[in-house]
Amino acid sequence: MTRQTVHLSWIFLLLLLLSSAAMARELPDFTVLVEKYGPAVVNISTKQKAQAHSQLRLPPGVPMPEFPEEGPWGDLFRHFFGNPGEMPDHPDREEARSLGSGFVIDSDGYILTNNHVVEGADEILVRLSDRREVEAKLIGADKRSDLALLKVEASGLPVVKFGQGDQIKVGEWVMAIGSPFGFDHSVSVGVVSALGRSLPSESYVPFIQTDVAINPGNSGGPLFNLDGEVIGINSQIYSRTGGFMGLSFAIPVDVALDVVAQIKDKGYVSRGWLGVLIQDVTRELAESFGMKRPAGALVAKVLKEGPAAKAGIEVGDIIVEFGDKTIDASSDLPPVVGRSRVGADTRVTVIRNGKKQSLTVRVEELPKEEELTLAEGKPAKSSDNALNVTVADLTPEQRKELGLEKRQGVIVQQVEEGPAQEAGIRRGDVLLKLNNVDVDNVAHFKRLVGELPAGKSVPILIQRRSGPIFLALRLPK
Repeated sequence: MTRQTVHLSWIFLLLLLLSSAAMARELPDFTVLVEKYGPAVVNISTKQKAQAHSQLRLPPGVPMPEFPEEGPWGDLFRHFFGNPGEMPDHPDREEARSLGSGFVIDSDGYILTNNHVVEGADEILVRLSDRREVEAKLIGADKRSDLALLKVEASGLPVVKFGQGDQIKVGEWVMAIGSPFGFDHSVSVGVVSALGRSLPSESYVPFIQTDVAINPGNSGGPLFNLDGEVIGINSQIYSRTGGFMGLSFAIPVDVALDVVAQIKDKGYVSRGWLGVLIQDVTRELAESFGMKRPAGALVAKVLKEGPAAKAGIEVGDIIVEFGDKTIDASSDLPPVVGRSRVGADTRVTVIRNGKKQSLTVRVEELPKEEELTLAEGKPAKSSDNALNVTVADLTPEQRKELGLEKRQGVIVQQVEEGPAQEAGIRRGDVLLKLNNVDVDNVAHFKRLVGELPAGKSVPILIQRRSGPIFLALRLPK
């Protein structure tokens, strides 16, 4: 190697080191943000009395047989008998615990988290950054946005500051703090991958997509920008393994603040409703409708007596503007309508027969889920009742097959351990009368169950293929 070659090699190495140092200086430093706002992040655990899993039990004194750990036979034994040594001391009841994150939004003790972290909890425990553990009260929750507002009896707590949802940009650095797998105040960083993502189960939330590592336990924790402002609430991940795979979704801050304000003001969250079923406009559909490019939300169905029907919106219309918002994809419409003020007259621009047309629609309040499914022509379904039974509305085909002329009854889809099972109700039974009152539909059934007296037997008329039969039902005291 010549002296000149050695000299050039040293120059190249020096330039490489200088370049690496410059790049390191350009990477964001999150240490100050963690020190300043990390104390506002809390760990949330819950306690819930839940029904034990339905498993077969061997007779008293009969030992559990040995079975292979791996393979299909092992899976089969575990499915029916559970794992050895894991049966609860009290087989009828077991205590379930969930773990998540949250953050303090008000120094008086208001805490924001995900609804699924605290849903169904009998007790909510919050562990603060100073290691204190306090019980929290659920102020209100919203299932559609997956948000819940808690309150603890404390003052002078460290709080976060909020950013603005319309200032978020794809590619900007973001940071999450939470308790993945129970490891308190874990920090992970990444960038915003996309905005306005619509997920199948949450059409009213335009999610922020990030590549920040989010795992079980991060749910409900804050997503910070480089200014230390909360711009989202970490809520979901896309995963085939149950762990992080590079796709995380956060609820935008503006959605969260609107939910918090409504819960504080009236105890529940109302949303605007248009009363249409929509689909995307594909390239082929755009061409068939005489459009230059795919855009808007194609109306596939207009619900009777809904706001859209009253405004003159028709099947085949393509909604391209709602108020001052451009609707570029069908997923853009539900969040925009949902955040519209109920009762407000809003201009809607549609493409009909290849021409733009302006209509005025008066936004109504989004109905409850049971009412909405009935309006859409789908059988409503419910498992949230004291009988611990899942029921659904009968389809016209089921009604015809059972010979039921009038609109009456709900069909049993699943029976868990509880009053319905003890009464002898089975899957496939049609519940016709409850406490001598005709059962109209799922919503009516839930209301009737809620009115049942505790500790007293009431008659329930069911229809089986063998014919109608009365059973005696008793709710525990």
